[in-house]
Formats: sequence, structure tokens, C-alpha cells
Amino acid sequence: MAWNPQAGNQSSAFLADWCDILFYGGERGGGKSDFQLGYQEDAALRYDGKSRGIMIRKTITELEELQLRAMEVFTASRGVYKKQPSEHYPFSNCWYWPNGASVKMRYLEHERDYGRYHGHQYSHISLDEAAEYYSPSGMDKMISTMRSAHGVPCSMRLTGNPGGVGNSWIKQRFIDKSPPLTPWVDKEDLLTYMWVPSRLADNNILNTTDPSYRSRLVAATRGNAELRKAWLNGDWDVVAGAFFHNFTRDKHVIKPFDVPASWTRIRGFDWGRASPFAALWAAVSDGTQEIEHMGGEFTIPRGALVFYREWYGGDKEQIGKGLHMEDDAVATGIARRSAGEKFEIAYSVADPSIFNVVTGVSIAETHRKNGVTWRKADNKRVAGWGQVHQRLNGSAESEGLPMIYFFDTMRETIRTLPLLQHDDVNIEDLDTNMEDHAADVVRYICMSRPYIKKAVKKPSARYVDPYA
Repeated sequence: MAWNPQAGNQSSAFLADWCDILFYGGERGGGKSDFQLGYQEDAALRYDGKSRGIMIRKTITELEELQLRAMEVFTASRGVYKKQPSEHYPFSNCWYWPNGASVKMRYLEHERDYGRYHGHQYSHISLDEAAEYYSPSGMDKMISTMRSAHGVPCSMRLTGNPGGVGNSWIKQRFIDKSPPLTPWVDKEDLLTYMWVPSRLADNNILNTTDPSYRSRLVAATRGNAELRKAWLNGDWDVVAGAFFHNFTRDKHVIKPFDVPASWTRIRGFDWGRASPFAALWAAVSDGTQEIEHMGGEFTIPRGALVFYREWYGGDKEQIGKGLHMEDDAVATGIARRSAGEKFEIAYSVADPSIFNVVTGVSIAETHRKNGVTWRKADNKRVAGWGQVHQRLNGSAESEGLPMIYFFDTMRETIRTLPLLQHDDVNIEDLDTNMEDHAADVVRYICMSRPYIKKAVKKPSARYVDPYA
């Protein structure tokens, strides 16, 4: 007996067999793993043995849970599992049907694991819990294996919940592109994409057999409002465990204005050849600039940093795809963007690693020859993040106003800062596997202008003569 989808969005996702790449994700308990199993089983039975599927989880341990459910679903349609290959069953850890269709159970922990599948052919690819991946690079490479020598329509299905380390790229690629259940065609690869929200309310089976599941989700997220929004509401605008929890668009993002000539200008740079680099420009407020913000007017505090320009990894379309820009091209680009300055940049700080000499000359030397001179940034991490947090918070001295601001034109900086999360081992540091390039430059510039809150003076004790 073949698996059937439940009414609601699970059914909508299942029936969208015309969609090349579909993401089914949102609330926990929406039946995402079952959807993946049904997607694979349907292909195995529909295409008369010409279907070749693969189901992927990040690790082998995580794959075990999916395999346990597959033992219930696939066997009902006469699927058999073979752990070891043989004459009639050529693949290990693979499900087979009497018509010759197959579904491999595999893992893809790192992008390099794609090498295990290079040159393979799969008509149907399932990537379960996609939000556990820092970037879509492994998934993107797996798209190259979507092909069929028998003319079977090829597709990929992803599932996941918000709040994971992959929240940023999933939100950017699926959630923000188009409204739910509304397909769109990518201009570059011409594939059709769509997001279908998963909803706990649609999972009538779970709600009937385990009516306390939602209550346990409430209990599991006690004290963590962001995680609760992610798990129970499928809210992709929250990031549970955000490192810069005190960063908000309302407080820290402002409309551009002409930076006064009297303000000290600073430039910062974080290097990256095969991943996005970041160059940011900032100025130090002298306490005279009034701006309109949050429905009123206020003066930017003296000493506050205002970030007013960014160059993030070159062409926007290339972000996250490997830039491979030569060092002199990066330097020329930074110099060209600085040429528009009416006033001289006081100093420039950069990632100390660019001063290292591996072969020939250092990156810093290459930049200097192209008109951009850097000095080594103070690269202390915990102290640097402390500086950023202090400026985000502001103080009584600044009348509660932040001591750091960003022009709303700095799209990549504003996009990435709130998505960064704490490191699993060192809670005082952020997870360096995430998109932290702009954040690093903010840290370098903050460390070049240390912000020290003035100590609040306690009133001196007054002696009272008890006999007076």
C-alpha cells in the first residue's frame, strides 16, 4: 500500500511534482520526513523501475531515524532494504522495489562529501533537515547529479525548521523570494523553485496519536521566545541564540546623510578569495549631526561609529559561490570606491592574516602597490565582540542611544549581523563557520576606537552625627 499525503500543505507539496526544487519547511511536527519518504516512494512506483532516488541527512546517526520510519513506509509498498551489495542488489544501504526502482540512504556532512556522489545519476533527491547546513554549497553540487538516462523528470526536495545554522541561506533562497505556494523561476539556472510551509495543524495523525506533542514543544522552548517562534510558528525572521541579540533595525539602521567633513573616516577589510570578503567604511561622530530616526529627531552621540559604505565580495550574484577574485582586483575595487571620498581616510585596518607571506609577496603588499595601505587590526575576538556589544547597547552617558549605526544601504552587513550565532564551545565567541566577514570588519574598526563607558559615580557616604 503506497503512502498518501495528509490534507493541507503536505498534500500541496506532494502534488507539486512539476516543481524542480521545492522546500517544505516551517513548524516542527508538520510531517516533513514523512513527506520525503512519500516523495521517494511515489517516484519509485510511478516510473516503472526507471527511478533512482537518494535520501540524504547530515550524518549517519541522523540518518538512522529516517531509516526507522522508512522501515514502516517502504515495506508497505514491497520495498526491501539491503545493507550490503550483491549480484541482484548492486548498492549498499539501499531500498529496492520489485520493479527495479531504488532509493539510497546516504549522508552529506561537509561539502567535500559530494565527492562520493560526483558522476552519479539520481532522478529524485531528498535533503532532509536542510537547515542544519551552514551553506547550500553541498546541495548545489548535488543538483549536478539530477539526471536520468530514461527521461524520468528529475527533482529535489528539501525540508527543515527555522532557527538552525542554515536559517540565513534558506530564508534568502526560498522564503524571501516569493510568497508561500508561489513558484518562481531562477534567471540563472532556469529551474523552478517553491516554498511550501509545513504546519503542525496539518498533521492530523500526530495530533490524534500524540496530542501532547505541542505542549512538549512549549515546555522545550521555555525561556527562549525566539526558539518558540521558530518551532511553533515556523517564523523564519527569528534566529534562536543570535550572537548579536541586541542588534535591531529600528535602533541601529538609519537613512544615509552627507557625512560631515569634520568626522574622522576609517576603512576596514576582511580578506576572502574563495568566500565573500568585506570592505567597510565608517566615520566617527563629533556630536553635531542631527537626523530623523524612529519618528523623531536626535543627535548622533559624540564618538559613535557610523558605517556608511560596504563592498561585500564583489558581484552580489557571486556571494557564497566562490569568488576567486585576484588580490590586485580586490585592491583596485576598494581604491575605486574610496576615490569618491571628499576627505581623506584617517587610517585603514585589516585582517592580520593578509600580512603573511606564503609565496612571493603578501596580500597587504599587493594592495599597497594598488593604492590601498592597511595596518594590522587588533584581532582579539572576545574583547572585540565586547566592544561591538557595548556600542550596540549604548550607555547612560549616551542617554541610552547606541554608539554604532549603519546606513540602510549596507544590505549585506545588515543581513548577516543578526543571523550570527554563538559558538558551541566558546559561548563568548561567535560561530566562525557562519557568514561572519562583515562582522569581523565591524570588530576591527571598533577595536581601533575602543569605547569605554564612564563609570557611574556613587554618591559619597554622608556622616550623620547621631548626637546632633
